[in-house]
Amino acid sequence: MTYHVPRRRLLASALLIALAQPALAQDTQGSDPAVRTGASEPETLDTVVVTGIRGSLTSSMNLKRDSRGIVDGIVAEDIGKFPDTNLAESLQRISGVSIDRTASGEGSRITVRGVGPDFNLVLLNGRQMPAANLGPGGGGISNSRAFDFANLASESVSEIEVFKTSRAETPTGGIGATVNIKTARPFDNPGPQATIGLKGVHDTSVDNLPDAYSGDSWTPEVSGLFSNTYADGRFGIALSGSYQDRDSGFSQASVGEGWAQFRGDTDSNTSLPLPGQPGYDRITNRPGPDTIYGRPQNTGYSVNGVQRQRTNGQLALQWAPTDNVTTTLDYTYAENKVQQQRNELSVWFNYGPGDSSWTDGPIAGPIEYSEDVALDANGNPVYGDIAMGGAKLATKSELKSVGFNVEWEVNDALSMAFDYHNSRAESQPDSPYGSAGVLGTAVFQRGRTSVDYSGDLPILTIELPPGVDSIDPSQAVVTGSVFQNSYNRSEVEQFQASGRFQFENYSSLDFGISTAEVNNRSAAAVMQRDTWGGLGSPGDYDDDIFYSDNMGRYFDAFRGHNDPRFTDQFLMFDFERLRQRAAEIAGNDGFYRAPTDFTDDLRTRERTNSAFVQWNNQFDWGLPVNVSVGVRYEETDVRSSALVREATGISWNSVNELNVLYADEQVFGTDGGRYDHFLPALDVSVEVRDDMVLRGSYSQTIGRPGWNQIRGGLGLADIVRVDGGDGSQGNPALQPLKSDNFDLSFEWYYGDASYVSLGYFRKNIRNFISDTIVRDTPYNLNTPVGGTYWNNAISSGTCTASQVECIRDYIFVNHADDPGVFYEGLNSAGQRTGRIIGLPDDPIAGFDIVTPANQRSDSLDGWEFNVQHMFGESGFGVYANYTMVDSGLTFNDFDLGDQYPMIGLSDSANLVLFYDKYDWQVRAAYNWRDEFLSGIGGQGPNPNYNESYGQLDLSVSYQVNPRLSLLAEAINLTDETQRVHARHTNQLRFATQTGPRYMVGLRYNFF
Repeated sequence: MTYHVPRRRLLASALLIALAQPALAQDTQGSDPAVRTGASEPETLDTVVVTGIRGSLTSSMNLKRDSRGIVDGIVAEDIGKFPDTNLAESLQRISGVSIDRTASGEGSRITVRGVGPDFNLVLLNGRQMPAANLGPGGGGISNSRAFDFANLASESVSEIEVFKTSRAETPTGGIGATVNIKTARPFDNPGPQATIGLKGVHDTSVDNLPDAYSGDSWTPEVSGLFSNTYADGRFGIALSGSYQDRDSGFSQASVGEGWAQFRGDTDSNTSLPLPGQPGYDRITNRPGPDTIYGRPQNTGYSVNGVQRQRTNGQLALQWAPTDNVTTTLDYTYAENKVQQQRNELSVWFNYGPGDSSWTDGPIAGPIEYSEDVALDANGNPVYGDIAMGGAKLATKSELKSVGFNVEWEVNDALSMAFDYHNSRAESQPDSPYGSAGVLGTAVFQRGRTSVDYSGDLPILTIELPPGVDSIDPSQAVVTGSVFQNSYNRSEVEQFQASGRFQFENYSSLDFGISTAEVNNRSAAAVMQRDTWGGLGSPGDYDDDIFYSDNMGRYFDAFRGHNDPRFTDQFLMFDFERLRQRAAEIAGNDGFYRAPTDFTDDLRTRERTNSAFVQWNNQFDWGLPVNVSVGVRYEETDVRSSALVREATGISWNSVNELNVLYADEQVFGTDGGRYDHFLPALDVSVEVRDDMVLRGSYSQTIGRPGWNQIRGGLGLADIVRVDGGDGSQGNPALQPLKSDNFDLSFEWYYGDASYVSLGYFRKNIRNFISDTIVRDTPYNLNTPVGGTYWNNAISSGTCTASQVECIRDYIFVNHADDPGVFYEGLNSAGQRTGRIIGLPDDPIAGFDIVTPANQRSDSLDGWEFNVQHMFGESGFGVYANYTMVDSGLTFNDFDLGDQYPMIGLSDSANLVLFYDKYDWQVRAAYNWRDEFLSGIGGQGPNPNYNESYGQLDLSVSYQVNPRLSLLAEAINLTDETQRVHARHTNQLRFATQTGPRYMVGLRYNFF
């Protein structure tokens, strides 16, 4: 086993070798081709082959020690062998880095030091990468800039660098961190290299899926890497590829539509009865007047099967035509296909009368909540729907990146580098149903319904009609349906030129310029049919389309899944067969397919020009001091267009409702903005002793707004009130978030591959984005409110200004034949019906336009602690870290208004124990993340808190011989579940069960 050692030891070793073997040293001087292959020359000690867990951790330690600023990283244990099969799951081992997991349990996006995924920049070999993200559930317009690490396999990755402090040379966009993924290059490992890896993966979640779902108990993974240098080391090629076929599943309980929140003294038709009101005596421990409580809109359960096929490939060609010029041409391809099937059981609440019991305040959660069956005018029960939906989702994401790089050592003092790349990420539907197709079905047999929310899993109890003891498939009908089509594409074209001038006093000057253009498109269309009362009748459907199942068996990791109170029976169905039947009954197949023409289309171009200069020097002020000081200038031009409906007028269609009229064709609304920033950066490190380093850093960084926040175009709400309407628009002129970053750390490298470090960081962030309301008159729409006919009704003395129905009747009676009035007659209730259109001389309607704006500032700070210790030559070692984050950017649970906190703030910790000796490598890694705010939504501005989560992973490998190794891994060994709640733990949003994942395989090195 070989591993990296600090630079001082490398230099000493090089001198010893040079003295001990002068003849060999002389043989490798000059232009001998052997120099490029790394044969025996002392200087080649700077490139050390890294193998094993200990070697990887040692190289990561040296990366941290030798870097300017605060940098952490992960280095491959061997060629083609990264520590984890998922890059995000590797990154979570770094202090301060936390991951967001998909519902199926896999790491996807990262939060660094409490700063969420959208404000961490991801680079591939120093190049800004595009990110394509479809909206939630595979549909909708995406606002996110976050990179999804699940799309990249780890086998071709040689190193990941996490820059926690900024440098002038680093591209902007990362307030939390800039992450650079480095892939294999043939000149990095001269000579022939070839490996192949084979794995079999068993995801235990597949064992807990319905028989009708496709999914194999074991699925394959294969990866390989080939690299070699030719022509006396002047030409090299590296080719890597991987394919992963993973079947998994998850079960999820949810209150997907969220919780309506109230103060205890609220008196409305949706709040709980107050003292003295009917139904008050049915409430146990009713929330007090100053208490905040929430009523659930729905409660549901779903079982999901997921299949994924991920293909990655990379080709790198390197050519060194002379000793001082190296060129690299590389191409990266990644494809990630995901298919998902889902079946659900759910109930909808209408905030009606029922029994309930509550926890104590000041935030009260329901212990048990119920609503009675509705009654008709004769007092007979009207049974509600037991909803049982099904869905098919399928998406395909592709990343294509081609780049060309030239490194030129002009002379002993000057070196230059030129880099160009064009990269595209694209996510789109991969199914005839669009990106997501949903069919709702129901039986109308729901009586009194209650839910016990006191445990981790809500327990649903439904009273069926008298004489009915189970849900009958013969009573099922199709209800609502949604088929959506979404598309997201992001392209980055970037050119960078940089250089370094080395002065005679050992100081250096780094400089560079770059230009980057990012084009992002996000589009969507939805076909929704709200046939909630049922499409046709139960007799229109063959009974054998449906079959009965029980939801509780899919939640066996939660206590209460087998509670006798749990009404868990639901109906599964053949999705395609039912879709076809629904289309036949409706007489239109297009109602049950995703539309092909986008109705929402956002296109944004960001063009950024930048330049930087950075001076580096070393001083001896009694102690060795290293200083890097620089500044980066960036100017960004934003141009955004969005497909909008062009409003043409206002029509008064009913007593209390006016409607906006639109042109037949949609048009693109376009707007733009511009900003520029000077961003200074300073890094200072002091070598207190040979084994101790004290670092301090200051920098300014920016994080760009989300795509939806800077969208062009204006959208109006269809319904207008008498006093005006509402609308929304983005703001391409938004400034990015800007952060002043302060870092201080102490590092003690006290032994071979052992160190401790303690760091403090603070970020003062301004330009936080929140919504504002601006009163405007878009499109200059004339409204009949306050117009000629309206004023005639008031001046006649027949009506007052507040008697809207009287005014409307007056206009129909006295102006029925005048322009803009279309009287239709009386309806069954005796009301006059028709339309009244705003005339050119009528007033211009005002609208409250919601638009984002830069409004506030706040800060976050925290501490990071790391320890890495090797127990001599025993082979045992430990790596542990803990990060604490504190901020005023939190969500206030007692405030029912709009809030704009920082997403992702949380403490986190890692503990890794390992053994690496005698051909055995064993690693047990426990990762923990404290509760954090993961988003806002669900019945207004309500928080979604991901509860604290810890996961144990285990890996074992055995080196059979120098070429063959066997390996086994276990992910989520303790079968942890995930849970998300709103303002109170009893206000469940999502409770998710996945399961452990096991892998066995082998790796073979051909050389």
